[in-house]
Order: sequence, then C-alpha cells, then structure tokens
Amino acid sequence: MDYPRPQLVRQDWKNLNGKWAYSFDSSLTATGLSWQSSITVPYPPESELSGVNDQAYHPVIWYKREFDVPGDWQGKRILLHFGAVDYQAQVWLNDKLVATHVGGHTPFQADVSSELKEGNNVLVVRAADDPLDLAKPRGKQEWQEKPHAIWYPRTTGIWQTVWLEPVAETYISKLRLTPCFDDFSFDCRFDLSQAAENLSLELRFSLKGKTLAQDSCTLTGARLERTISLGVTGFDDLRNYVWSPENPNLIDVSLKLLQNGQVIDEVQSYTAMRRIETRQGKVYLNHHPYYLRLALDQGYWDESLLAAPSSEALKKDVELAKAMGFNGVRKHQKIEDPRFLYWADQLGLLVWEEMPSAYIFTSDTVERISREWLEVIDRDYNHPCIVAWVCFNESWGVPNLVHDARQRDFVAGLYHLTKSLDTSRLVIGNDGWEHVVTDLLTIHDYHRKPETLLERYGTAEGLAQIASRLVEHGRISILNEGRVNDEPIILSEFGGIRFSGEAEGWGYQQVESAEALLELYGQMINALSGANLAGFCYTQFADTFQEQNGLLYSDRRPKVALDELAKATLGRR
Repeated sequence: MDYPRPQLVRQDWKNLNGKWAYSFDSSLTATGLSWQSSITVPYPPESELSGVNDQAYHPVIWYKREFDVPGDWQGKRILLHFGAVDYQAQVWLNDKLVATHVGGHTPFQADVSSELKEGNNVLVVRAADDPLDLAKPRGKQEWQEKPHAIWYPRTTGIWQTVWLEPVAETYISKLRLTPCFDDFSFDCRFDLSQAAENLSLELRFSLKGKTLAQDSCTLTGARLERTISLGVTGFDDLRNYVWSPENPNLIDVSLKLLQNGQVIDEVQSYTAMRRIETRQGKVYLNHHPYYLRLALDQGYWDESLLAAPSSEALKKDVELAKAMGFNGVRKHQKIEDPRFLYWADQLGLLVWEEMPSAYIFTSDTVERISREWLEVIDRDYNHPCIVAWVCFNESWGVPNLVHDARQRDFVAGLYHLTKSLDTSRLVIGNDGWEHVVTDLLTIHDYHRKPETLLERYGTAEGLAQIASRLVEHGRISILNEGRVNDEPIILSEFGGIRFSGEAEGWGYQQVESAEALLELYGQMINALSGANLAGFCYTQFADTFQEQNGLLYSDRRPKVALDELAKATLGRR
C-alpha cells in the first residue's frame, strides 16, 4: 500500500516524493536563498535516507521542486496534499502562497488549480520547527543537542508523502463510518467539497466480493447522514462478518457521486464491524472478554527516524508484532503513518493511538494540543484497528497534576472532548499514573522481579491496592477517590529487558544473554496472566537508538526465535 490515504482512495494521483532542493535558512521569503541539492523527500534531514543526515539544530528548512501536471488531468481541480510536515508549514506554488498549516503530525491540502500553469510548476515549502520549543507537541523528539535517556533524534520538515490528486468541481471530501454492532449497521456521514445541483450518491458495502448493502440517494446539500443496515442476523453469521485480530474481516465501501446521472467522482474505502467496551473490570471485544497483549512501539527506524523507510517496512512491523504473539501495539508518542493503520486493519492488530506530548504547560500548549488532537481523530476515525485514544502519557506537558487544577481540567477536558467526538472507542486521559478520568486504569511499573509483579498485579489482593500504592517515581496512581466505574487495570509499561551483548545503550534491567532475556520475559508474562488484570503492554517492540530494550533489534531482526517469543507472550512456554 503506497497510496498515502488508504481510507479514501482514488485511482489517479501523482507522487511528489523524491529529490528536492533544500536550504537551511531562517529567511521569511525564498528570495536569495542558496539552494543545496538534494534532499530525498519524505525523509527528514536528520536521517540517513534523506541524503543530508544532519542532526544539528536547524529551526527552518526550505524545500523546492519542479513538476508538471499529467495531460489527462485537463479540466479537473487539482489538490496538493501533505501527509505531515513538522512543525509550521507555508507552501508556495509559482510564487503564490497556497497553504499554511501548524502541527507536525497531521495532513493538510490545498486546491491549487488556479495557480497551476502548463508545463513546469515550481513548488516551495518553508518548514519552521524550533528545536527548543517545549510547548509544542513533540513526542520523543530530543530538545538537547544529542539524544539522551528516552528521547530520540529530532524530525524536521516533511516526513510523509507529498502528492497531487485530480478531482471534479464537486467531489467527496470526507466520510465517517461508525459501526453499530448490535444492529449490524453503520451510521454514515459523507461530506462534499460543495453543494451543487442534481447530485446523487450510490453506495455499496461488500465483504469478500459479497454485497451486504446497496443504497442510492439524492443530495440536497454538502453533507449526507445516513444509517446503512447490512441485514446480517444470527450469531453464526455474525462470527463471519465481525473484525478482530484473529479474524480481521474488512467490509469494502464503494462510493459514486453522480450529477445529472453521470459519475463525477468515485472513491473506495473500507470499514469493519467491531465493538470495544469495558464491563466489570474487563475489556470486551465484540461482546467477548478480551485479554490485551500489547507491545510498546516507538515507530522509529535507524535510517529514517519518524518517517517509515518504505510501505513494506510498515507492513513488516505489523507482521512481526503478530508473529511475537501480540494482539496489539501502543503507538508511543507518535501519530503513525496511515499506511501502518491500513496494515493493522488488514492483518488484524489492535492499536492504541497516543497524542505526542509537549513538555511544559502553558495556555499555548493547551491550544496547540487540542487543535492537533482534533485533526488526529478526524484523520484516523475510520480505522477499525484503533480501539483506544491516549490523550497524555505520564503527565508529560501537565507535570503538576497533583496541585494544579488547571492541568487536571485540561486532562479531563481532552478526555471528554474525545468521548464526545467518538463513542466507539476507549479513552485514556493520562497513561501510566495520576489518573484524573479514564476508561482504562493504566499503570507503569518497571520492577525487576516477576514475583513482585505477581504480587502486585496477578492477584485480586494486589490489584485492590492500586489506588493507594505509589508507582514509578513515587507517583500516585489515581488522583480522585479511586476506581470510579470498576475500570479494567492494564499494566501498560513494564519489562524493558536488555542483554549485555548488545551495542552501547541501556535498558530498565539487564541480563547476560538472549536466552536469559526470553526466560525472564516469559516469567514476567506468566506473573501477569492471572484472572484479574485485563492486559499488558510490554516495553518494547524494538530497540530504539540508545534504548536497547526491545524484543527486536532496531533493524527488526529478532533477538530470539519468533515462535519462542510468541509462546512466551501467550504464556505457553
């Protein structure tokens, strides 16, 4: 899947990745810039694959490339898309400003039809990304000169695909599909670029070639809201149609927009029937208790940093997680490339999506995180693999939750804002400790002894002490009166085992061989596999720079046999 927007696919598009000119210059205009050649987009300049490989402070980078428009796009509107630019982007086409965007993890687009000309067109991008700005959402990106502790090299500028797309004067701009599991139907919302006369929409939902529902309707405005029933009844039928990691059944969605009976736009999408909820201290997937076995996944690569080296690398990460016995990942402090979510949907892997944190609390922080988080939810709403939204991690950006009511209000506010926008998923206010409000009571605990983990999390008596126990760094686990609604308890960070034969780096604890790593890992998993904990998230999926505590090396080579890792993850060794 190279297509950069897998939830809304059109046949025609043009990839603008590849060789661009660049300039490290803080000027406000491109006039007089000294251009270097070249940088390979979409890899950040700090990465090897960009061809620049410069990890010094660069608060501004300029990009430039030339392109022409395919001849068979004549008469179409042309959209220019950016998957992600970190952090503030300005875009000029043929010397005309066509787009601005703030936020390093979310897409933006511009209709550039009026600025295009025949033949050669010049595209220029200015990306401003202050490396010392701690009030912006930056996730695991280092602010010191070199990576230290748990922070990694910075990512500046373009780090996801740049592309062109031809559309009609009126086109389908957005769709939102919400599964209604008990009715086996979907609440659907379709948005158009504009209202127009004599429009109709044809819909088809199908599974493995079998039509489940068809519909046709007239549009009187720029938005259509409709409930589509799939007409499937009975438990035997239901098992063959619902989505889970074990059976990732995806429902294809085809849309045709017609004007005066002629097709003017056609898009392909997909969705799935699945339900995630909590009851009586357990997580339920599709009305069945479901034990979460997650890996903490940083989503970095040595050669390309936050940017995926290829679409194949994204697919491979999903395959490796499943091969190690995990049924999900917690994407840590990263809004991942949509193509990763596509493969998680296709192959069956649960995803917790987590907002990258800022590191100080200001009114500016509140505005930046809130604005970008809304864009995140909007971009990824339709992916069935996402079962939880994580607003904050370990009080990063809200460091004084215990004593500052404003910070507690921010966490609670973002939680409730998320719930108001999406009733189909779980929401975690602040993962790890100092919970203000949450659907899952998540705890981080890097204690080294399996028997201590068993005492704390493998017994009912241990779990009963969660509310009163201090966890990592002496933090309080819950800031209110305790578990409000019998929320399931998840040990969402633990382990971090490193063995001493690895390259220079660190882990939360160390053993002397890969075999000892596997043995201790298995003991820890077994300690957590009692009837009371609702799941775990092991630290971590792969080594990441100086943090050498992965089950895989940073190039994704397994440290021990994958089948043995899977047995340990599943508690079968």
